[in-house]
Amino acid sequence: MTSPKYSIVVPVYNRPDEINELLESLTLQSYLNFEVVVVEDGSQVRCDKVVDHYRDKLKIQYFFKPNSGPGPSRNFGFTQARGDYFIVFDSDCIIPATYLASVEEALTTHHWDAWGGPDKAHENFTVLQRAMGYTMSSVLTTGGIRGAKKMIGRFQPRSFNMGLSRKVFEKTGGFKFTHFAEDIELSIRMHKDGFKIGLIPDAFVFHKRRADFRQFYHQVFNFGRGRALVGRMHPHEIKATHWFPSLFLAGTIALLILPLINKLLFGIGVALFFIYLLAIFIDAFIETHNLQVALLSVPSALVQLGGYGIGFLSEKLKIRGVSTFARRYDG
Repeated sequence: MTSPKYSIVVPVYNRPDEINELLESLTLQSYLNFEVVVVEDGSQVRCDKVVDHYRDKLKIQYFFKPNSGPGPSRNFGFTQARGDYFIVFDSDCIIPATYLASVEEALTTHHWDAWGGPDKAHENFTVLQRAMGYTMSSVLTTGGIRGAKKMIGRFQPRSFNMGLSRKVFEKTGGFKFTHFAEDIELSIRMHKDGFKIGLIPDAFVFHKRRADFRQFYHQVFNFGRGRALVGRMHPHEIKATHWFPSLFLAGTIALLILPLINKLLFGIGVALFFIYLLAIFIDAFIETHNLQVALLSVPSALVQLGGYGIGFLSEKLKIRGVSTFARRYDG
């Protein structure tokens, strides 16, 4: 059997419906020299029957292993993969039909060792999912570090849409963290090892995100924790952008006591606060052309910044009670 050029590795945990949508989207790819490696990470609700449905439509491997988290599960998938390049998706992604063709064109042109792409909101996503997708990729909330065409700082591929060569895996050993910012930590080591890494704007995925604000909060809380953990291993990788959610949170709390200290400063602070939220609303409307999405982007940004800021500070300051609560109730 001829080895495929690309191996798509997907860890999954108790989400057979999601993996069904992802696999269905992969049957529509215009570029066909690929395989799929599904790694069931100790699920109680397995997806093996879903995978069996696609064995006549895709080159597909399925493995079940004890639960260890997404990082080790992806590494396991890499060891089983037969391709020259590995592509990592989250199970809650839907892949456009032109994705692999865009990757093939970009690698032929640029000869990158690793790459990443943006995420977008599918037309079938709820308005809330689309709002959360906007705030997770907006320059106004994240600096565009999750794959936007405009970004602040060096591009770091994320594991919802990341590719790397077999050579990169053999050199780096893959993911070192089990959860929380494992993709960021690997991206940092890829840069340090001198690998060529690029952003492929046309290689985007439709990423569902969480279903409600409660789940979204716990997700971004863990993103904040993960960034602090990365900073512990790579101290020079914490930039001003990563402190912004915590500073925004502190500034918002300060607004509650400013009337007791200085009414002029309170007025200026409130004006800046609402100008920032208005900028998010306007930018979201320009980006999505949807009034409901733009309106929901405002509370979504507040949840994102607050959750990330609390997670980042709790790990930085080692506030165990807060971190334990989030782990216990993570959606």
